[in-house]
Amino acid sequence: MQDLIVQGNESTPSIHAQWQEGCLAMWGDSYPENPFELYRPVIKWVESFLADSERPLMLRIELLYVNTSTIRSLMEIFDRLEAAHGKGREVSLQWWYEEENERVAELAEEFREDYLFPFDIIAKPESSV
Repeated sequence: MQDLIVQGNESTPSIHAQWQEGCLAMWGDSYPENPFELYRPVIKWVESFLADSERPLMLRIELLYVNTSTIRSLMEIFDRLEAAHGKGREVSLQWWYEEENERVAELAEEFREDYLFPFDIIAKPESSV
């Protein structure tokens, strides 16, 4: 399988899915006009990685703003991680947020309550963006 690279813009996040490293990273804002079109390849990449590899998968999120449709897409990704984790697969998530952005921290906490796989929420100083 190949890496997946999506260049972000003002309303879509940058996405880098690296097959050899077993890492999927998303950062920026996410309020795309058509979230299904943006996130469908990401979900397929996660499914393929989990089906074709036994290696760990780590997801790193650094989203500054997300809309409702993005939340649904993230849930689809997280549900796949949860299913893999339930089968003994090593998966993890790091959700980074600016320490002054309490709304994003609260969203990450709400997600973490719903999943059993390792899910870290990490504050970073705003100036390091």
